[in-house]
Amino acid sequence: MTLPSDAPCDIAVIGAGVVGCAVFRDFCLTGQRVVLLERGADILSGASKANSALLHTGFDAVPGSLESRLMQEGAARYRRLHQGLGLPLLPTGAVVVAWNDADEAALPGILARGQANGVHDVRPMPAAELQAREPHLAAEARGGVWVPGESVIDAWSAPLAYALQGIAAGGRVLRRAGVRGGRRDAAGLWHLDTAAGPVAARVVINCAGNQGDIVEAIARPSPFEIRPRKGQFVVLDKTAHRLAQAIILPVPNERTKGVVISRTAFGNLLVGPTAEEQEDRERAATDSAALEALLAQGRRMIPAIAEETVTATYAGLRPATQFKDYQMEALPREGWISIAGIRSTGLTAALGIAAEARRLHAAHFAALPEIEEPEGPVMPNLTEALPRPWQQPGRSEIVCHCEMVTRREIEAAFEGPLPAGDLGGLKRRSRCMMGRCQGFYCTRRVMEIAAPHLPELVAPAGGAG
Repeated sequence: MTLPSDAPCDIAVIGAGVVGCAVFRDFCLTGQRVVLLERGADILSGASKANSALLHTGFDAVPGSLESRLMQEGAARYRRLHQGLGLPLLPTGAVVVAWNDADEAALPGILARGQANGVHDVRPMPAAELQAREPHLAAEARGGVWVPGESVIDAWSAPLAYALQGIAAGGRVLRRAGVRGGRRDAAGLWHLDTAAGPVAARVVINCAGNQGDIVEAIARPSPFEIRPRKGQFVVLDKTAHRLAQAIILPVPNERTKGVVISRTAFGNLLVGPTAEEQEDRERAATDSAALEALLAQGRRMIPAIAEETVTATYAGLRPATQFKDYQMEALPREGWISIAGIRSTGLTAALGIAAEARRLHAAHFAALPEIEEPEGPVMPNLTEALPRPWQQPGRSEIVCHCEMVTRREIEAAFEGPLPAGDLGGLKRRSRCMMGRCQGFYCTRRVMEIAAPHLPELVAPAGGAG
């Protein structure tokens, strides 16, 4: 890895999750000298690697909240950018389903909230229409609220594209560069102590996710407390994909949006998440009792799920705080911008959050040029919506038969300015080892291809991480 140069940056972004990658992209595109610091071996090593991969309309956000505004701005920007970057957008729509009297009583409020958020195409869906649209739903479904603008996307390719656009505009991404501390000198320049060496920057932007309050303490006593909220998911086999056309949403409560059933861009069916607060901000373990409860809930909603097999389970930690809304603030005296409390809606809001960070910078530090949107890079297609390399004439050998991943796709994940930094990064760039067998049959061949690029696969890794 190339260590940071001695030249100060204009902006140091801490945390390469989806929000950090989007913020990095936007500031690079304004001509700023930007470095993105990630403590993991690859981008998306924290909260962003595990989510439901939905692009929301914001219909159910708190009206007037920062989250509501930035979700809508972020979704609009994604819709404008996605085709030029080769990013998927699968418009499934969503339906909030009422299952009992209390749910039915809540539907008018959900409709009113959607209208208040400017999502004017939400409408009631009678039970007969719901059953016709979703014939696999349990007979107890009483109708619901139809939200046509909800969509499914690829949660991993989008932030990678944002980071690559930032690099193409002159930015640097430093991995294994966890920030351990920092000081601000008399001239107002930050000197950050990172695991990859010192970094100097005029302004620091804290996008550290589940480490957000720890990083915030470098600049000030943190006004927010990260309270990790674990979400567990069950991924059903591709044969279950047919069981839901739209995203099936429950009537939410004050704490969680509840268990969702959704198609994925990769051809599976997803059930989840749970919402479990925990103190550990590093480890997101699955447990059999919670997963079985998820499956039981899924079977109540769609009985045919009982006949399907589970491909995978996973868990992620969402960086919730004691506040319901996003926490974004510029600190002019400290040369610092805080971005925290970005929960599961961060994938949708990321580009909106980046735009808000630019507005905060312009208001409190210095005006910035308007962004001229670049072309590309076009991301490799990982979805089932478009043809994939294994279907093309002259393709290389298929290495992962569950997900139909070719040798060339694995090799390509290690090329370019931001190659996969660990096995997780390789999986997120190619889908290898993520199918029915979870790598049982293909691991050896994947390792043979990956080992020259990831020596820690065959020998202990050295150095600080």
